[in-house]
Amino acid sequence: MLCALLQINSTVGDIDANAEKIVQGVRKAAAAGAGLCVTPELALVGYPPRDLLLYPAFAEKAERTLQDIARATADSQTALVLGTIGPNLSGSGKSLSNQAVFIRSGRLEARYNKRLLPTYDVFDEARYFEPGGLPCLIEHQGLRLALTVCEDIWNDNAFRTTPDYAVQPLTNHPPFDLLVNLSASPFTVGKQLLREEMLKRLAGKYAAHAVYVNMTGGNDDLVFDGRSLLATPAGEIAARAEAFAEDLLPVKVPAFAKKLAEDDFTPESETWRALITGTRDYCKKTGQSAVVLGLSGGVDSSLVAAVATEAMGRDKVLGLLMPSPYSSGHSVADAQELARNLGIETRAIGIEPAMRAYDSVLAEAFAGRDPDVAEENLQARIRGNLLMAFSNKFNRLLLTTGNKSEISVGYCTIYGDMCGALAVIGDLYKTEVFRLCRWLNATRGTCIPENVLIKPPSAELRPNQTDQDSLPPYAELDAILRLLLEERLPVDAIAAAGHARDTVLQVAGLVRAAEFKRRQAAPVLKITNQAFGVGWRMPIACRQAYEL
Repeated sequence: MLCALLQINSTVGDIDANAEKIVQGVRKAAAAGAGLCVTPELALVGYPPRDLLLYPAFAEKAERTLQDIARATADSQTALVLGTIGPNLSGSGKSLSNQAVFIRSGRLEARYNKRLLPTYDVFDEARYFEPGGLPCLIEHQGLRLALTVCEDIWNDNAFRTTPDYAVQPLTNHPPFDLLVNLSASPFTVGKQLLREEMLKRLAGKYAAHAVYVNMTGGNDDLVFDGRSLLATPAGEIAARAEAFAEDLLPVKVPAFAKKLAEDDFTPESETWRALITGTRDYCKKTGQSAVVLGLSGGVDSSLVAAVATEAMGRDKVLGLLMPSPYSSGHSVADAQELARNLGIETRAIGIEPAMRAYDSVLAEAFAGRDPDVAEENLQARIRGNLLMAFSNKFNRLLLTTGNKSEISVGYCTIYGDMCGALAVIGDLYKTEVFRLCRWLNATRGTCIPENVLIKPPSAELRPNQTDQDSLPPYAELDAILRLLLEERLPVDAIAAAGHARDTVLQVAGLVRAAEFKRRQAAPVLKITNQAFGVGWRMPIACRQAYEL
């Protein structure tokens, strides 16, 4: 049988447009002789729909459109396994289920309810859906198809990566020839290799072929990389779809030849493509066609500008230079060189007049007190106001340029440099930002000025300031943050790993104190397993200092 993997980029809530993509994909596959088409998880409604699911009219619209799709494909000999929401007909529990629906000859012949519903990370499915309890086996063109949805296979005993559940969907499952899995598996660096190993083991364990169809594109802070797969009973990957792009991948079952899209699994390549995809689709799906960002001459804003240029096009990116009396000459020069390299437009507005105005307004109230962080933060907030003014006046989405190291320890100014709609590199540590910039220069030709990569990082809010005046060196800071945020280690264990205990305590205290800022920050594009916002649920008012 020829099976077509419909790797599409669904927009959350745009049911009509998503349905049109699905119908067109089925027709194209049918013309090529496909006997079966498979979509990603929740392809009809988009992933993740979150609280849209609490509106009855949304579910009703999805159900009507599902019937329309069945009618629109009725004249085709191609069956369709479609990811959508559907009514829970069990009579108890929640009203909806996360479903894989089998459509043949215009009829909805079977509905499979996803059995393992995550309650963590990117989408709390148990909040909305009732889990299924039974397997679904379909006979089609001489093959027995076992329908599953995303976590249903990630938690099988062959490859356990999720918390324990009471059921194992494939354990004691009736025999099948083709395992069909609909997924909306968000991208993280290195995850594809894990997926491929899992699919190979599952196919080998059950002596069956396995197709895995993943969503692609960006929705909010999530990025989906596609890379849909076919695995064989011999434990091999026989086909792989394109990464970070829509694709219609025809595969033969049984597989006779390999068809693997070219790909690059290095962390830098994956990260670069994920950031571009997330930025492009965030703008497109929120109706924004152009962006603005502050260009400081630093490494963070340089990388965000490079990502934005690739994602949006050079004519859609505006860089705003906002020097103060403390800005070094090379900062302006570096920002201008970057803009020339990228071919983007810039505007320069000095902030000294605004600084003097604030000093005048606050002179009486601040009398007798030395300048300190209050005046420094005013500079950042003046810049934030200017950026928001340009965003409003010229209808440009504002991109923030803070990295994960800074967001972790609060080395950022709320209502200042944190202003914006999307934190493009908020899931990259500072050391990763430098590494990605060097990779970019090495693979794409120099676009990030060399001086940006060698000068000491500085917010330039006072004379001769550097980040390391108040923070550990970034190599040490990032190493501590990884152990604290990702490994969840206590202070003593991190100190035992080779870090000064006082430094670890300092970092842990900064992380805790900055929680209120993160709660108000722009959405962070998720590229790791521990991004702020998605999957991070720390309290603000607490006394936990990570010493436990």
